[in-house]
Amino acid sequence: MGEKWTTANIPDQHGRVAVVTGANTGLGYETAKALAERGASVVLAVRDAGKGEQAAARMTGDVTVQALDLTSLDSVRTAAAALRSRLDRIDLLVNNAGVMYTPKQTTRDGFEMQFGTNHLGHFALTGLLLDLMLPVPGSRVVTVSSTGHRIRAAIHFDDLQWEASYGRAAAYGQSKLANLMFTYELQRRLAPHGTTVATAAHPGMSSTELTRNAPAALRLPLTWFAPLFTQTPAMGALPTLRAATDPAALGGQYYGPGGRNEIKGHPRLVTSSAESYEVAVQQRLWAVSEELTGVTFPSAPSERSPLPHGPAVTA
Repeated sequence: MGEKWTTANIPDQHGRVAVVTGANTGLGYETAKALAERGASVVLAVRDAGKGEQAAARMTGDVTVQALDLTSLDSVRTAAAALRSRLDRIDLLVNNAGVMYTPKQTTRDGFEMQFGTNHLGHFALTGLLLDLMLPVPGSRVVTVSSTGHRIRAAIHFDDLQWEASYGRAAAYGQSKLANLMFTYELQRRLAPHGTTVATAAHPGMSSTELTRNAPAALRLPLTWFAPLFTQTPAMGALPTLRAATDPAALGGQYYGPGGRNEIKGHPRLVTSSAESYEVAVQQRLWAVSEELTGVTFPSAPSERSPLPHGPAVTA
């Protein structure tokens, strides 16, 4: 496909079931809307069910709502159980919801808010739903990261919850780096099954509500210069949609805007930071995440596939 990939390139989605987190606004809304318009049965997994119903009413197609609060593992388990009771399969799980630059605070389970919401909540949800995906050929788990994964890039195992000190940008960067490491390790574990793949995407700089917690010194310039340095949520959702639906996409691939510095533009394959491909750190993060959430993924065959220490590339 050419560089100008758009929603017109999305294959017919009739017969496919998609679950999109954080789908009542912004990138998630645009992702869910496009999938529904192409025929998918879409579940908006959102914290505020009322806002989810309002969003669903603005979409065309088979769209339903499931309450999900990623800041609470009890809510994640309840939502997963509800989805399992009403769905017999999931073709597409889009881990889109997230928070950014929040003041220091914790989730209901005591996790730092950004790490707990962006990574651990989605880790748990994926693990609890994965056995609805493994029997489905062509199913995908798509996790939305950010160019912010390069900010002071590290998984701070000595202080994952930022109890000793807190920097909102660095904590956000850790959570987005964790999203990528989760994707790459998940793909390694999925490969022996041969049915489900894990991909990742980032939206570049998109004009959404995500920056509402940014410090004023950053938020004001973002507002003033937004027309120059941001793109619409509909454009920002395209990398996610390509990672979710492009027949040529491979497990372990990462999509982002094709313009300069990946800030805006039509989606293409991109490369994440060198740190994100460190296999030993991915595996350590996985073990810690299982311990913190109490969620163990469905077992895969013992042999491991050789996921490259860099992005998979299509011919």
